Amino acid sequence: MSCRTALSTVLAETVAPAARRAAAQGRFPRESVSALGRAGVLGLTVAREAGGAGFGLPEAADVVARTARVCPATAAVLTSHFAAVAAIESCGGSWVREEIAAGRHLVGLALHEEVPAGRAEEDAYESSRSVATRFADVVALRGRKRRVVAAGEADSYLWSSRTLAGAEGLTLWVVPAQASELLVPARAAAGGGPRGSGISTLCADPVLVPADVMLGRDGGGRDLLLALVRPWLRELGAAARGVPPGPVAEGPRPGDGLLRSAPAA
Repeated sequence: MSCRTALSTVLAETVAPAARRAAAQGRFPRESVSALGRAGVLGLTVAREAGGAGFGLPEAADVVARTARVCPATAAVLTSHFAAVAAIESCGGSWVREEIAAGRHLVGLALHEEVPAGRAEEDAYESSRSVATRFADVVALRGRKRRVVAAGEADSYLWSSRTLAGAEGLTLWVVPAQASELLVPARAAAGGGPRGSGISTLCADPVLVPADVMLGRDGGGRDLLLALVRPWLRELGAAARGVPPGPVAEGPRPGDGLLRSAPAA
């Protein structure tokens, strides 16, 4: 069965019925996410050597666009997931890659914080108030993130903080959802995204994680966010709204990608 056929089946048989519950009850579409994982969608952009399908942004945009027509909440979850996976893939070696490739792991973005008056929302990609402090092989993360899609539902979160060294820049972490003291204080009642997408605040007060969940190098997070996460979010968000792809996407346009075979290993 091709990727396109598998996606069509999941959208019709699982995502569409769950979409009605998400819209009516604000219920997170867990059944849809699990089914998409089994169909290989969560691992769509993971490299083939790690067990994924080896596709890129055009194919991810195609999936998001098709999903959005059936369930906007599920499309929002996939948008966050694919953008986070883009950063994870660029570094390689993360503890979550094989789990994502196997369809068992959903990643959320925990980047946005309260923006001081007079500063733009885009500053989430430039700086952070979250603090990271290292004690031997353990790091304590402390902070509060806003507008987290799949808050309390994802299996891990791409979390941004100040650097360990205290220098300018950002450091990224792949934080396990089951980490102690990683809390969702309250589910957002309305606004900020499609109903049912699980958008809420995520708090670390503090969260203790192994030092090796750092993604890339200390202080290298800003480059990853600006070069990958923000462009992927922009392109995938446009796909969800039905806007034609912009110059970020290269190669085949969304709609063509899932019609061909995965790249050769």
